Amino acid sequence: MATTCKLIAKNVLGGSTSSVTFGSIPATFDDLWLMATARSDRSASDGDTIKARFNGAANDANLSTRGLYAYTTPQSQSLSEARIGLACSTGHTSNTFASTEVYIPNYAGSTNKSMSSFATTQDNTTTNSLIAVYASLWQDTSAITQITMFPGYGTNFVTGSSFYLYGIKKA
Repeated sequence: MATTCKLIAKNVLGGSTSSVTFGSIPATFDDLWLMATARSDRSASDGDTIKARFNGAANDANLSTRGLYAYTTPQSQSLSEARIGLACSTGHTSNTFASTEVYIPNYAGSTNKSMSSFATTQDNTTTNSLIAVYASLWQDTSAITQITMFPGYGTNFVTGSSFYLYGIKKA
């Protein structure tokens, strides 16, 4: 079985912005794959998160996330928020960005939407480095037609942050 991957949309920031939205996502693919390299304006040493909302939702009511983190000692958390990834903050090495990948299978189906994420911050010190794995469930049977991402703690994503949305088609 051949699988194809097609770029649906991209956004490479030329300036700071409070959110990034991919709208009008076509229902012609089987799965979605979101990739981000992000940095926020949060002034903290421990980084920032990337949160997401789907189809213009006003809050996190229908999304739950379980996160597993690797600092110097592993931790896990149940989160009642739409956390899907990580962003570096001003406390990280200058001009470094966190990497996030999110996979959303069956995004256009009529069942609740599960997703998995892998993220890591980039830094020249071991104290600010972090790896996170997230498992999320969006409890909504609507097809995902819009994804809006925003910093969890900072005000803006900064210049140079980039976001790519791909459609995966299985033959």
